[in-house]
Amino acid sequence: MAKKTLEDCPPETLADEVVVVRVDYNLPLDKDGEVVDDTRLVRTLPTIQYLVEAGAKAVLLSHLGRPGGRPDPTLSLRPVAGKLEEFLGSPVGFCSVTTGPLAREAVQRMKSGEVLLLENTRFYPEDTRNDPEWAEEIRFGAKLFVNDAFGTAHRAHASTQGIADAVRRSGGDAVAGFLLEQELRFLSDALADPEHPFVAVIGGAKISSKIDVIEALLPAVDRLLIGGAMANTFFKAQGWAVGDSLVEENRIDTARSLMDLAGDKLLLPVDVRTASCITSDAVTRVSACDEVRENEHIGDIGPHTAKHFADVVGGARTLIWSGPMGVFELAPFQSGTFEVARAAASAADRGATVIVGGGDSAAAAVAAGVVDRITHVSTGGSASLALLSGKEMPGVTALSDR
Repeated sequence: MAKKTLEDCPPETLADEVVVVRVDYNLPLDKDGEVVDDTRLVRTLPTIQYLVEAGAKAVLLSHLGRPGGRPDPTLSLRPVAGKLEEFLGSPVGFCSVTTGPLAREAVQRMKSGEVLLLENTRFYPEDTRNDPEWAEEIRFGAKLFVNDAFGTAHRAHASTQGIADAVRRSGGDAVAGFLLEQELRFLSDALADPEHPFVAVIGGAKISSKIDVIEALLPAVDRLLIGGAMANTFFKAQGWAVGDSLVEENRIDTARSLMDLAGDKLLLPVDVRTASCITSDAVTRVSACDEVRENEHIGDIGPHTAKHFADVVGGARTLIWSGPMGVFELAPFQSGTFEVARAAASAADRGATVIVGGGDSAAAAVAAGVVDRITHVSTGGSASLALLSGKEMPGVTALSDR
C-alpha cells in the first residue's frame, strides 16, 4: 500500500500512548438492544488486540444507525461495548458522550492496555459535517489515528477524514488498521491484476446504485452477470413486460446503453420466478423473461438462469459478487441467490479469489451457509461499491503516505 498501516507502528512505540481508532460498529440490534450480528466487531479484533498487547490506550470511535445528529438511546453503543468485552476477555470502558469534559476525563484516566469505547459519533451533527474543530476534539491529543472502518472510508466525516487530517497536522500519523488494509488489498488487487476468467455478479434492487460499478468493471471482466430486481430494467429496455415488478423507468435508456457497450460480456436471466405477491408463503411460477404476466411480481431468477450463472461462476478464477439474485430473505425466492452462493464457494474451494461485497451479499452468503468458504467477505457494501467504481475514498486519502 502507498499509505501507512498499523504494521508500520512497532509495538514498542505504542506503549502508554493514546491511540484513537475509528471502527465500524454499526451493528444490527434487536428490539431489546442486543447485538444480532457481530461480524464487523470480530473483524476489528486483530487491530485492537495489537494495540492492547503493545500497551497502548485504545480509544474507539464509531457510529451506529442514523440518529440525525442528536442523541437517541435506542442507538447507543453501550451494548456493543459489552459484546466487545466478551471477545477481548478483558474490561472495555464506555463513555456516554463522545466529546467534552466527561470524555476527556475518561481518556485521561486510562491505563496502558485499556480500551475505551466512546458514544455514537453521529449523536453530533459535527461528525457528518466534517467539522475540523470537532475533529480536533476527538483526537484527544493523540499522535496516532488508526482507521479500521472500511464501511465508512468512502465518507468525508470528522471521525474518518477530519481526525486523520488533524493528527497529521499535529505531526503524528494516520494509518490503516489491519481490517482496512485487508479490504483495500483484496479489492484493489482484484481490479489491478485479476486472474482470468474474471467474473462479476451484480444484483440488488436498483441499477442506479450499480451503474458506476458496471461501467468500471466492464473493461476488465470476461463475464458480467446481472440478477435481482435491477434486471427488470434491462428487460424493460428490450421491450418486455414485467408485470408489477420494480423498474427504474428513468434508467431504461441507461440499461440499453450498457447492453450495447457490454456486448456478449453481459449475461441476463433467461427465466424468472414470479408470484402475485412477494411474501413468505407465495405460490411461485417459473416464466421466460418475456412472458411475465400482468399483475405478477418477479422475485428471483429462474432455475435455468441459476444453473447457467452457477456454471459461469464455478469456472471463474477471480469473482466479485455484489447483490443478491432475488428476495433471498423469503424462502420462495431464495434458490437463485443460494445456487450462485454455493457456486462461488465451490470456486473458492478450487483456489479462485472470491470477493463478496458487504450488506445483502454478505448476508446472503451467511444465509446460504457458505460464508466461511469465501476468500474475502467485505464489511462495507457501499464502500466496496465506491472502491470498485474507482471513486475517491476520503477516509483512505487522508491517511499518511509511506
